[in-house]
Amino acid sequence: MQKTDINKYVDNEVRNIYDEAVINTTLDKKFGLTREIIEELSKEKEEPSWVLDIRLKALEQFYKMEDPDWGPDISYLNIDNIATYVKPVDNEVRRWEDVPEDIRSVFDKLGIPESEKKALAGSGAQFDSEIVYHNLTEDLKKQGVIYTSFDEGIRKYPELVKKYFTKAVPIYDHKYIALHYALFSGGSFVYIPKGAKLDRPLQSYFRLNAPGAGQFEHTLIIVDEGAELQFIEGCSAPGYNELNLHAGCVELFVEKNAYLRFSTIENWSKNMLNLNTKKCYVSEGGKIEWIMGSFGSKVSMLYPLSVLNGEGAKCDFLNISFAGKGQNLDTGIKVIHNAPRTSTVVNAKSISKDGGICTFRSNVHVKKKAKKAKLALSCESLMLDSISRSDTIPVNTIESDDVVFSHEAKIGKISEQAIYYLMTRGMSEEEAKSLIVRGFAEPIAKAFPVEYAVEMNRLIDLELEGTIG
Repeated sequence: MQKTDINKYVDNEVRNIYDEAVINTTLDKKFGLTREIIEELSKEKEEPSWVLDIRLKALEQFYKMEDPDWGPDISYLNIDNIATYVKPVDNEVRRWEDVPEDIRSVFDKLGIPESEKKALAGSGAQFDSEIVYHNLTEDLKKQGVIYTSFDEGIRKYPELVKKYFTKAVPIYDHKYIALHYALFSGGSFVYIPKGAKLDRPLQSYFRLNAPGAGQFEHTLIIVDEGAELQFIEGCSAPGYNELNLHAGCVELFVEKNAYLRFSTIENWSKNMLNLNTKKCYVSEGGKIEWIMGSFGSKVSMLYPLSVLNGEGAKCDFLNISFAGKGQNLDTGIKVIHNAPRTSTVVNAKSISKDGGICTFRSNVHVKKKAKKAKLALSCESLMLDSISRSDTIPVNTIESDDVVFSHEAKIGKISEQAIYYLMTRGMSEEEAKSLIVRGFAEPIAKAFPVEYAVEMNRLIDLELEGTIG
């Protein structure tokens, strides 16, 4: 069998994994957004009254706010047609063997338990609206590391959760974060105590499996003073003809001299509206690294915000987006420099084909007190045909006169000369394009752990074939 045939075989395997559907696992399903649904959800989760208060305030806020008047059109989203809560299991479990077999088979094919054995300090798995599994190695538990579902975090660590919850991303931030706070379910709660340095990543994997459903997981991570953490987030969904919605939220807190690398590969199906919100507060000497890959989804609107509050705080941002036919991926980064000697480095890349649209927005605000701040932003876009589109939209507000700032943007088509050259060396046109695109994406891919870098390359191949979603 030739190499190309093997690659196609592997790609078919990957495609089958992402399109795997589980039937008849739903114990409970609720449609739309009403006070009764929220009260019932909160009661079922046995939440304290302060959590219900947040949900109800968010409900009120959602109906007061309008859709954004910029970016992709999402006016066709009708929340009454979305299953806003889908319960796949009765209870979260600690042993993989206790996860229901039909759900376990999907995650087995996605490689979740195998990755946990080989390279992870802990892992969690969410199916539709609920976490079905969470586990953490015993040595980290002894060090005081907390890694559990967000629901359990509220029950077991209410004061710690209450201190940080909604403090990075407020309820009124935008219409779909209000929707999130009204309906949040699942997600992870992580606390890394002072000085703890994890040598292996934690991973949470989110699977939205039900057609016409929404997923609203909440992830809250606190990396305390001098601690270090690598956290990996994976997302996928099978393809359906019905519209699905993802409106998750990530709140991150990096304390003094702490470090967090937050890596995400989003491989939603092309019937998905991905309206995700992520925000990080960084204290003195702390560092946040965002490593992101955006694939799949009909529409994505995602702009992680880093607030550099302490002197010497740093933000590194690496992102790649790949938009194919019928996709509009509107992504970017927001950074606020609130202190002296803060720094930001951005390396963003996008690829578009078959009429796909990629937009990268950067919104940088350097406050007057952020003396000696340094910022370097680089945006590169590659279009594989003449009907695709790529835009870079920077907004820079610089209030300090003691700043080093650079912004570079490149937009271009794939080189026909390069394709021809590779074809003269024995490659097919498809293989030549794949090699060029992989080379373009390589700086981002190598920042991921090995298993995720392999997945990203496979996703690129599937996008080039036009077979995702």
